[in-house]
Amino acid sequence: MSAAGPRGRGFRLSLVTRWSALVGTLLALGILIALGLDHLFPDNPVLVFAVCLLAVVPIAIITIRSQIQPILSLFRALEGTVASYRDGDFSFSLHWPHNDELSDLIAAHNDLGNVLREQRLGLVQRELLLDTMVQNTPVAMLLVTDSAASAGTIVYANVAARQLLAEGRKLEGHQLREVLDGASVALKEALARGGDGLFTAGEAEEEEVYHLARSAFTLNGRKHELLLLRHLTTELRRQEVQTWKKVIRVISHELNNSLAPLASLAHSGTELVRRGQTERLPQILQTIGERTRHLESFILGYARFAKLPTPRLEACDWAAFVARLANQVEFRLAGELPPEPAWIDPAQMEQALLNLLKNAHESGSRPARVELQVRRVQDVLRIDVLDRGSGMSEAVLTNALVPFYSTKRSGTGLGLALAREIAEAHGGRITLANRDGGGLAVTLILPALPAPPSP
Repeated sequence: MSAAGPRGRGFRLSLVTRWSALVGTLLALGILIALGLDHLFPDNPVLVFAVCLLAVVPIAIITIRSQIQPILSLFRALEGTVASYRDGDFSFSLHWPHNDELSDLIAAHNDLGNVLREQRLGLVQRELLLDTMVQNTPVAMLLVTDSAASAGTIVYANVAARQLLAEGRKLEGHQLREVLDGASVALKEALARGGDGLFTAGEAEEEEVYHLARSAFTLNGRKHELLLLRHLTTELRRQEVQTWKKVIRVISHELNNSLAPLASLAHSGTELVRRGQTERLPQILQTIGERTRHLESFILGYARFAKLPTPRLEACDWAAFVARLANQVEFRLAGELPPEPAWIDPAQMEQALLNLLKNAHESGSRPARVELQVRRVQDVLRIDVLDRGSGMSEAVLTNALVPFYSTKRSGTGLGLALAREIAEAHGGRITLANRDGGGLAVTLILPALPAPPSP
């Protein structure tokens, strides 16, 4: 049906005018009939009234029904289009032939239908675009209902998920537990652990690395969980190659910076001995020793990072531990130390905190503003190294914990990476954040007590 309304017509006849004219016409007709009958039967008013009713009432009923019937049909049509809108069908429009208030209502109704139709078309196009993107993303996506204990039902799975878990077959409607029967043991264990994290499937050359991310939410009154499985093997291998290249560049640069002066000093010493001018030999040998010790320290730093042993946890008194740190680097202790001993590997934790405190001094902070704070919060030990230096940009914060990443010209990029390695080996983690008012806060979050031994 056409959606064009009659609002563009010049002449407008309202419903009130039309019905007033109809009622007036019927009254005038009744009066004329009554006058005519009264002229014919002047002495019988009852007969005049009866005949007048018999003549006017049927005409009035027929006329009013003929006027109301199109309106009733219009109302039924409106009810039908509203029901269609409720069902998501916006293809209907209505037409009213008269230029009155109902034509305005129909025009507004048709405009609403056009708007809803355009919005629905936009939503369909966006849904199609979103579905195309989700289906073609390399990240495997599973939407599961009531997913506790892997017992949920899969309500959505993209192409990557079907290829990873079912060789391309449809997964919707299947129980997650049934689908996982054919999956790798590593994936089952990662789902059973809960939370996000990396896991490795396969062995040796066929080893594949994945990242599992989970997100729980309520949809239509039911609990759902979105599982995202991202294949990281190729990306990690590419990053590994880039890391090795950077390591080789750093080591080559440091070796060249040390070996070139050593070769020059050795040649100078040889010439002085040949000439018998030995008075400068002690200075040359001292310089050679300094450069050799620097090179040894550099190589040991890499070796320490690469061969970090499993921490040997023991009860360590905080006062004695902090006193040893204070003998090696300047800092101010903020707050009171916990009365309980720390369950840490003292040597490894001392190395981590020395790196963090030295970084704080190199940040541009005044030595008196470098602080160490140790707190126990419930079952977690929180160690903060605070400074009032220049802080870090967002890009540096993102990469600061990556091994061999450094903004210092002579830095190796191992200080923070080694601290993170030590924290994670203790079952904890490390965080970095810029402080209000300037400076950086580096926080080690460790378990307050050692984990119980495995049975």
